[in-house]
Amino acid sequence: MRTQVTYIILLLALVGCQKENKLTFETLSLDETRCSECPSVEINIPKALENSKIATSINTAIDEEIIETLNYDDEIETSNIKDAVESFSNGYWELKKLYPEETTNWEAKIEGTISYEDPDFLTIELNSYIFTGGAHGYSSQHFLNFDKNKGKELENWEIFKDRQDFEKFAEQKFRDQEHIPQEGPINSTGFMFESDMFYLPENIGFTKDGIKLLYNPYEVASYADGPIVLTLPYKDVKPYLAKKKS
Repeated sequence: MRTQVTYIILLLALVGCQKENKLTFETLSLDETRCSECPSVEINIPKALENSKIATSINTAIDEEIIETLNYDDEIETSNIKDAVESFSNGYWELKKLYPEETTNWEAKIEGTISYEDPDFLTIELNSYIFTGGAHGYSSQHFLNFDKNKGKELENWEIFKDRQDFEKFAEQKFRDQEHIPQEGPINSTGFMFESDMFYLPENIGFTKDGIKLLYNPYEVASYADGPIVLTLPYKDVKPYLAKKKS
């Protein structure tokens, strides 16, 4: 009986430690649509609540990504989401003054989710849709990776021991998935890699299924092809990771 009680206590302690390793978030929802004719701007993102270095890094990185997405005029400095929304709105009204009969309502929608978290790493996935006229809007995904122990955002190269080694491995897997001959040009089946050379995407993120490599529309293929995704299981990428994943 005593052994069973001891086991239960240890189990509860283990669960408690696991919970302590998880950061606390709340959903921050903003609807910045000012009027029926105004641009529609909806934002739903996770906000870290801890008073810690990693929480500050996460919130700052998310804000910066949203500001970059919404800022319509690169010559005007915007330091917060409110200013970025204002920039997006001003861009619409300036265009409407020039072409009052042709300008359709602009739209921006940004959704953020936690795609992965363990005791060491955390990844935020931001999904954005921007419409500023034309035949269609533009959808994109962005990964923000964080080292929880160091309290900072990770650059893609910091994820791997040797970026070039991982790039060679990823190219083999990409060719297998997309049915591209291993010895032929990378663009032989219709891709649009610059200089006909394989390279890693701007967006690399941790997910529950493995390391995801994400090429957004226009990055290496046409808009009609949509995003190009390669997910590599952790058992395959483990030798290439700079730090052992928990």
